[in-house]
Amino acid sequence: HFEGERGAERMVRTVFANGNVKYYKGEQGAERLVRMELADDGGVEHYEGESGAERLSRAEFANGEEVQYYEGESGAERMVRAEYADGSVQHYEGERGADRKS
Repeated sequence: HFEGERGAERMVRTVFANGNVKYYKGEQGAERLVRMELADDGGVEHYEGESGAERLSRAEFANGEEVQYYEGESGAERMVRAEYADGSVQHYEGERGADRKS
């Protein structure tokens, strides 16, 4: 889906066959991914960074029970913290794929 005046249209949303929806911000040619809604479990992923280098920064579970926070460059994100609905917080350390509770 696009918005904007003719000749300056910019992508704002992409809907996939599996039901996932990606949302974008930015001017034409520099659109960057900012959010993805996941159809399979209802979760929402948030992204930061410039176009082409977006990185996962936060993942919210649909049931509201958990929010995970990530750091690292695009493609090398690692979970650093998980916050739970009961107020508890769990910290993680280590590289992607080897992150563990600290």
